[in-house]
Amino acid sequence: MGCLRRRLCLGGTRTLPFLRRFSPKEIEAATRGFTAVLEPAGPPRGAATAYRARFAGGLVATVVRRADRRRGDGSSTAAFYLELQLLARLNHRHVVRLRGFADGRHARFLVFDHMENRSLKECLHDPLRTPLDWRTRLQVAVDIAAALEYLYYHCDPPVFHVSLNSGNVLMDANFVAKLSDVGVICNDIKLATTDSFQDQVAQRRAGLVFQYGVLVLELVTGQSPGGDGELVSWVQEPGFAGSMHRMVDADLGGVYDARELRDLVIVARLCTRQRHGEDGGDAAVSIPQIVRYLQGKVERLRCETRCA
Repeated sequence: MGCLRRRLCLGGTRTLPFLRRFSPKEIEAATRGFTAVLEPAGPPRGAATAYRARFAGGLVATVVRRADRRRGDGSSTAAFYLELQLLARLNHRHVVRLRGFADGRHARFLVFDHMENRSLKECLHDPLRTPLDWRTRLQVAVDIAAALEYLYYHCDPPVFHVSLNSGNVLMDANFVAKLSDVGVICNDIKLATTDSFQDQVAQRRAGLVFQYGVLVLELVTGQSPGGDGELVSWVQEPGFAGSMHRMVDADLGGVYDARELRDLVIVARLCTRQRHGEDGGDAAVSIPQIVRYLQGKVERLRCETRCA
């Protein structure tokens, strides 16, 4: 994203070399006349209507219909194409990829890679689904932390935003986790370089640490976090270590690594230690620290497996 600052200055340019432009008729045909509606939990741009699409060339995708709020001065069109420029430059294995778009007279559409196994929320809580094994859950924790680090520390300027929860983590055919519903919160290059904007970025980073800790607790326990904060209260108790094994998701059937369990729960405890991090307080750990710590654990385990 090194050239992104220069590209943003182009304003409403329609040049989008990384994206395929579909016609509205192609979108309609691929979605079977907009009848292949996906359930609201999980698809990118969560509140919008999403469809499963199969295009003539064989591409299977998720098409998201955007609310049409066009203004006569053309500013909404310029903002739309700037957003496309920004989203098209996201390039990470664990972020759902934007493949193309359509700009019709009455609606706009975004075309994303389709995630065959839907959301992490469904994988964890749907009783008809085969439960995720422990190694997959550990890998999800590592991969989502890496995606957050990419969005909030390696994109320049850091103008992306994501609300982290199990509904916005999607799983592909191989159960590789990818962040969805990534939004653009600022496409004004001058504003994105001000001190006040950078302060907002720091606040969002702290809030994400807390959200990540809650997600890890959901991976470990298989329990929906809900709104009462019971999981967070549990992991902050002084004697939480003594009840860790009782809190593990029963769907695992007792098949998990005790050391990995301890490591993940400690990470969740550190992430959720200061709930007020969302309001500007400092989190106990940072996303890059979490990534390095968990990647080191995974590499150690892989080494032990090879040696064995």
